[in-house]
Formats: sequence, structure tokens, C-alpha cells
Amino acid sequence: MKKLISLLSLAAVLGFVVCSAEFACAANDPKVSLTYAEVNPLDTIVGQTGTAFKNKVEELTGGSVTIVIQASGVLGSENDVLDTMLGGGDTIHMSRISAFALTSYGAEKSKLLSIPYTFVSREHFWNFANSDMAPEFLNEPVALNLGVRGIFYGEEGFRHFFTIKPVAGLKDFAGMKLRVSNDPIMNGMVHGLGASPTVISFGELYSALQTKVVDGAEQPIANYKSNAFHEVAPNLVLDGHTLGAIQVIITDAAWNKLSANQQKCLLEAGAFAQKFNAELSAKAENEVLESLKAAGVNVVEVEDKAAWALACKDIIEKSTASQAELYKKLIDMK
Repeated sequence: MKKLISLLSLAAVLGFVVCSAEFACAANDPKVSLTYAEVNPLDTIVGQTGTAFKNKVEELTGGSVTIVIQASGVLGSENDVLDTMLGGGDTIHMSRISAFALTSYGAEKSKLLSIPYTFVSREHFWNFANSDMAPEFLNEPVALNLGVRGIFYGEEGFRHFFTIKPVAGLKDFAGMKLRVSNDPIMNGMVHGLGASPTVISFGELYSALQTKVVDGAEQPIANYKSNAFHEVAPNLVLDGHTLGAIQVIITDAAWNKLSANQQKCLLEAGAFAQKFNAELSAKAENEVLESLKAAGVNVVEVEDKAAWALACKDIIEKSTASQAELYKKLIDMK
């Protein structure tokens, strides 16, 4: 026993890796470097989740796989990144995306995660993310031959509207220009609320609010603060229309560069990062909300969301009609 301990200590000193019994060691496999795109800063929930994933991958592979995170949108908007990844380029290998971002590329199942007022709580979402149904959603891009595949799920809190001018409730959204991504469900939701959807890239949103090109937008609370949107739109309406579900994807080309051992390590690191995200998100969001209140942000509580959901009835029914049975399963997980 003492001899074994000495050998393990020597291995650690020399930088050798003692492999987990759960999967074969990848330390001696060919070295691979993966570029990981993130549109938000590293101090956000999604940024910290990406860092946790990176560190775990490098630990489990003994450094044979390294992940270089390019944060704060330096590689472009989410759509720019996806266009690059799905177009077969080899400059971006991984990305954290909104879980429903692939709907623009034909991923119908993922669309259900973006339907307004679907998830009633964080627990509801995690019931899904940890269920047998989640891999079916993650693997949809593979079935569609999109050239990417999902590794794990996470979330960044419920998404809420924020505005330049104070609002008291739903009726005040009438006629407002609200920034949205180029997504039919988001457009339909904003129309349902009586506002005008305005497509603007995320990188231009701060200046669009500052110059009043738009009257408001929507983001999870942590992103609202980390991108300093409260400086130009200090009214936060806690309507929680959509849970900010996320997933991390990798291109098939990058996946195929990895050995079987390295692939197992990425999936293991994904499971670790998913759990890390679940523990981080609620705690971080509550802390950020309190700091926003202390900074003077006008926080408007929405006690009853029934009227909001009713306003979105048309887009909800239209977007779920072709997958009614699957959507009901999702709803029933609460």
C-alpha cells in the first residue's frame, strides 16, 4: 500500500495523470484544442458555466484536450457563430447557445423550450433537463444532419423585459418597440403583448437603448446587469416569459477529432457543468436582483402571469400544434 501511495505521489509530481475508473484515460491521446464561443462576459452565469466545463475537460483529459473560451461576443453574435459552425468552418468548434437557437435551422423539438410561459419554475425545467427526454432534444441536430451535437443543458434564469420608461403592467407595452432576436416565437410573443418586435443584434443593443432606437428588450437578470443594460433601461419587469435554457454544442468535425476516451471525458465534464450550472444559477440570480434594487433599478413584480400567457395564446398554440403530444409531456413535468 505504501509503495502504491508513493507511486501515485511521484506521478502527481511528474505531471502524470491518474485516470478515473469510470472511463479510460485520455491523457496520452493526441492533443486537441477547441475554440469555444460565448457572447456574454465570463463573469455571467453562462460564462462561469463555460469556465467550469473547460476546467473539467482539461482535468479529465489530463490536458490532451484544451478549450479556449472566446467570451463577450468577440467571435460574433449567436447567429454569426452558428452560421460559422453549421457552415463547416473550422474556426469555432464549440459554443454556448440559447437552447432554442437551432429552431431557425429546423430543430423543431428545441422550439418547445422557447414557448412563452411553458416552465412554471426552475424545478420544472430541471425535471426536463435531467429526464430521459432531454437526450432526445440534445441529439435532434444529429438526426437532422446539421453538423453539430449537444453536450449538456443549463439555464441562466427566467427572461424578463426591461424598458427605458417606467411601466406598471402589461397595458403599458402597447406600441413599444422591443428588441428581439430574429426568432418567430419571440416576434409572435411581442406582437401578442401589443408591442412592436424590432430585430437588433445583441452587440448593438446597449447603443440602441441609449439612443432610443428601441424602448426595451428582454434578457435574464444576470445578463441584464453584466451587460450594463440597467444604465440605459432601468425598469425591470419580472414577467418571466421564458426560462433562459441553454445548451453547449460541438461541431461534428471537432467531435470526430477526439478519441473515444476524450469524447467520454467531454460528456462527463458536461454532466459536471450541468450540475454546476443548476447550483449556481438560482443563487447568482437572487444576488444580482438584490444588487440591482440597491442600485435604484425599478423592479416591477408580476404577481399573476395568466393575462400575459393569455396574450401569447396565438403564438403558443401555433408553435406547438405539430408537436402537441410532446409539448404536453413537457408541460406535465412540472
